[in-house]
Formats: sequence, structure tokens, C-alpha cells
Amino acid sequence: MSILNKFIKDEFKNPYIIVASSNSNMLYAKNILEKNSISNELIPTPKGFGEICTTAIKFDKEYHDKIITLLNQNNVDYKGIYSLKNKYKYDLSSMYDMNISYNMRSILEKVSNNIDLNKEDILYVLESKEKIEFDTLIKTADVIRKECVGDRIEIRAAIEFSNYCIKNCNYCGLRRDKNQFRYRMKEDEILKEVDKLYKLGIKTVILQSGEDPYYTTEKIISIIKKIKQKYKMGITLSIGERTEEEYKLFKNAGVNNYLLKIETSNEDLFDYIHYDSKFKTRVKHTEFIKNSGLRLGSGGMIGLPKQTLDQIADVILFQKDYGVHMIGFGPFIPTKGTPFENEKISNLELNLKVIALTRIICQNVFIPATTAISTLNREGQTKSLLAGANTIMLISTPERLREKYGIYSNKNMVDLDFAIESIKYSNRKLPKYLNYDYIEELGYDIDKNLK
Repeated sequence: MSILNKFIKDEFKNPYIIVASSNSNMLYAKNILEKNSISNELIPTPKGFGEICTTAIKFDKEYHDKIITLLNQNNVDYKGIYSLKNKYKYDLSSMYDMNISYNMRSILEKVSNNIDLNKEDILYVLESKEKIEFDTLIKTADVIRKECVGDRIEIRAAIEFSNYCIKNCNYCGLRRDKNQFRYRMKEDEILKEVDKLYKLGIKTVILQSGEDPYYTTEKIISIIKKIKQKYKMGITLSIGERTEEEYKLFKNAGVNNYLLKIETSNEDLFDYIHYDSKFKTRVKHTEFIKNSGLRLGSGGMIGLPKQTLDQIADVILFQKDYGVHMIGFGPFIPTKGTPFENEKISNLELNLKVIALTRIICQNVFIPATTAISTLNREGQTKSLLAGANTIMLISTPERLREKYGIYSNKNMVDLDFAIESIKYSNRKLPKYLNYDYIEELGYDIDKNLK
């Protein structure tokens, strides 16, 4: 049994979900259930029951009547309570005539009927070397992507505001012991970059750094409140492990999402790649973030030294079992000046399989075409979008500092030009919310078919 299975609860033999009318009502309902000792779990709302990247409360049918009474007694505003047996069905009939194996056909039938894939199914796909089966996988993920999130790509932007880090992870270019130029952006510098994004029409800014205690809770909250007050933008934090209380404070200050990747759900591999972090601690923080009401971002690294396909299957399942809303899988890229600098670089096809499987298994979530995969292969983002991804993250760190945030070597600094190119060649559409008049004033020539 993997370490993953030791953490996951299997309490919902006949699962139902509560879909609340708002995030505050969802947290209120969860609190009521817990006060009444009713086992529950937060999950991304499945397709057919609610919008992408919202949260539902999962529970077992035996509590159905009691829960309705409690919600009504406490005036919780909820949209409905639904059985997860009534899942959304997908039309994959166009693929049944393809020359695929019995195993792959069985997997397609499961996906069509929205029956969860098991680990053996995932391993079969990861191990298959048949091109026709790879193509079938990509087409299947694309069908689910279109049904769940549509053709418009979400564009977000990251400001990498500090490359200081107290951790010493063996793969990371920001590791504490790496001798390099370090920087910290001041609050007004960060807000200046946010202003540029706001003018472009970007709706979500990602504030990302190494684990840098210089940025205290008070400093982070000051930045958050100023962004919210002036720009009313969505905010994603990616600043490493904080305390349970801090996640709640960030949520109350206006943070929408928190990104903390698990990287791998295998404890031995996690400890091997992280010099001074522990898997069980990272899992606890994953739960802290979810339970604070923040939307949870996680994901993993594919092609790590000593990583097996079995471990990759587990880390995909981790995202589903922990109800992750934003799932970023990217390739391992060796970084100069780290203990892993001479290790083998990851494989593009394997990464695309993982993205496709994640879309098929997790469905109604955000999946980025990562900056790392565009570094692995210039067409990596386009191929990721074709495999089920639906989000691109722009690098919006000031130009003078971008190369200093060297989390891995030869990083592709994805800008708006590159994002537009990737979206065009994947036959997707740009988001409606961009300020196209302003963008075209800046000299961008945007095909009207992309709008």
C-alpha cells in the first residue's frame, strides 16, 4: 500500500454532495456538519452540478435527512443536494472504432459513463507505447476539457517577488545553499506590476516567491488588501508552507487561491528530493489550505530522479482524493548548481499523458499548460492545451529580475505574445475579459477569431 492510501478516508460508500450558493455558505455548512460529527470532505464541484473551480461538500447518504434538517435550521443558503451516482456522461462514440486494445476500450467505456478510473487503468495508459492509444487518450481528454471548461483559455500572471528561500530542495534553483544574486521586491514595485496586469484586463495575479520569512503575515496582507481595494483582482499566493492560522488570515484578507504543490505523493521520493521538508507535513498543509476556504492548487513534477510510473499514478490520484482545484503538472528540468543538475530531463510524451489523465480523472478543474513544459519543448504549451489544459500563466516579474528567479535552467519567459501563439495553434480562444483595445494599442496584432 502506498503512503497515499494511508491518508485517504474511504467513508462515502453512497456519496452525495452539498452545493452551496456561495463560498461563505459552503464553509458555514461544513462547520455545522463537523459540529454534529458528520464525516465530510471538500471536493471540486463535479461537472453537471456546478461551476468550475467551486467547492462542494461530500458526505454519505446515511446523513442525508439529518443534513437537510440542519441546513434549514441554520438558514444555510444552498443550491441543492445531489447523489454522485447521477454523474454527467460523455459522448466518446467517435473513438470506439479506433484500432485500440481491449484494455483501452474498457477505459473509454468507464470515462463515457463517468466511472472513476483506478490505478491499474492509469498505469496501463502510462505504460502503453502504442501511438493510436496515445492519440485516443489526448482526444478523450480534449472532449472532457471542452465539456467542462470550454474553449476559452484562462490567462493568469505571476509576479515572482522574491528568490530568497529558507529551504534546500535538491532540484530547485532557489535552494538556500545555491550561490546566486538574491532579490526582494518592495510593496510599491509589486503594485506597479499589478497595475500593468490590470490594464491588460488580467483578472488573477499570482504572487510567488521562495519560502522567505522576510515577508511576514502583515506584509503579505498589506499587499493583498491594496490589490483588492484598488484593482479587485483575484489573488493566488504561492509562498510555501505557512501556518494554519495564516491561511485563514490570507483568506479573510482576500486571497482566492493558494498554490502548494505536493510534487510527489510517495513519502520516500518526497524526502529524497526535499532536503528539509517532510511529506506528512506537506499533506497537513494541503488540508489546512482546503479547510481555510481557499481554493487549493497543487500538482507534481514528472520525470524526477528515481520516480516510477506507479508513483506518478499515485500523485495523479492524490489530486482527486484531496479535492485539488488547480492542478499543475510539469516536467523535471535539471538545474545548474543543484544536486540534481546532472540528472536526466523529463519526457514530453509522458507529461502530456499525465495532463490528459488529470483532465479525465479530475475533470471540472483548472489545469495549466505550465511554463516548465514550454521550456522542455517550445510547442509544449500548445500540446498541453490539446491534451486537456486550459490555463496559461504569464511571467510578469520585472524584466531586470526575471532570469534571477531561476527555479530551473533555461526558463522560457512566457509572455503575452507566446501565450497568444500557443492559444492560436491549439485552436482555442482568448478570454473575453482581456482589454483588447489597450492590448492592440501596445502593438499586439490579435486575430479576431481568437477573441
